[in-house]
Parts: sequence; C-alpha cells; structure tokens
Amino acid sequence: MQDEYHTVAHAGVHETEVNRSRFLCALAPAATEQEAQDFVAAVRRKHADATHNCFAYVIGADAAIQKASDDGEPGGTAGVPMLQMLLRRDMRYVVAVVTRYYGGVKLGAGGLIRAYGGAVGEALDTLGTHTRRRFRLATLTVDHQRAGKVHNDLHTTGREIRDVRYGEAVTIEIALPDAEVEAFRGWLADVTAGAAGFELGGEAYGDA
Repeated sequence: MQDEYHTVAHAGVHETEVNRSRFLCALAPAATEQEAQDFVAAVRRKHADATHNCFAYVIGADAAIQKASDDGEPGGTAGVPMLQMLLRRDMRYVVAVVTRYYGGVKLGAGGLIRAYGGAVGEALDTLGTHTRRRFRLATLTVDHQRAGKVHNDLHTTGREIRDVRYGEAVTIEIALPDAEVEAFRGWLADVTAGAAGFELGGEAYGDA
C-alpha cells in the first residue's frame, strides 16, 4: 500500500476554451468503479448534444482500476491524456469527464492531447484536492478513571479518534502513522502508568 494519495472532496465542473471549442471538465469522487460509471452516464445524459464526452477514472489506493475513453476522438488523444494527468497528480478514487463542444477549428492530435489533459489539470487546480494518508489502526483499553484524561490528551495532540466504546473498560480506536506507533506506545504507558492496553490492528486511509 502506498503511504498517501490525493482525491477530490466533492463534485464540480471547470470550463476552458481552446480555439473556440468548449471543454467542460466534470470531476467527482468515486469509491467504486460502479460509482464512476454512474457519474459518466449522468454527465453524458446532461450533455447528450455535445460533440464528445470523454472520461477517465482511477479507483483504488494502488490505482488497481484505470479506465479511459476517447468517445470518438482520435485514439489516444483524449481519455489517455486525461488518465495520465490523474495519475501524474497521484489522484485516486476519482472520475473525470471532459465534455467538448466543437468550435469549428480542428486542434490536431497534439492540440487535443494538450486540451484534454489540460482541462483535467486546470479542474484539479481550481476545484481543489486533499490528501489521504495511510494509518495503522490501534485499539486502546483504559479504565474509566483514566479514560477522560486519555481522551482529552488524544484530542489535544490531534489524534484521529475513530471509535469509543464503554463497557467494563473504555475502548478507544485511533489511527496512527506507522512511524509514530512506537513513540505513541511509550506515551500511552507514561500517561496511564502502564495500565492501558494497546493493540495494533490493520491499515486504513484517513485525511492527512
């Protein structure tokens, strides 16, 4: 698993113009390939009168699923440069659809590649991206007497608390960067006089 990737927080559209052709880049987060395909279908329905609706998407933190379509543009001049721009920016779980309304001037292969890739790049810059980082999940078990202080200290130090459960003891699930696990283990032992339980779990991604 890679340590971090970038994605978009919400859907949006950015428009550019190249030699009188309009290029509308619609971006959206997509947790699954089906979500990406549904977004593409929705944009195509909205712009059914457009000359082309080309798309690219990347699903998976490791970019396991990558798809692109030129939608009638010359092969490799639209979907591929769009996909390459997403990958160059380390974008994941994202779908881009570039809608073109032809303006009467042919752009040539090189012009199309720059226009489609550039539309995605400009949309990412304008709409904004955020970073998600790989964390180790960890479960802390603390007695009720110490739980309040530990909980407050976790908040104060900016730790991501994912879950708190109350039973005979208090169980707190947090996410830690790999590099900080041992230092955190030592801190927890200090603040609870060694009375807290600490168990490492699996890995997950969270906002950096």
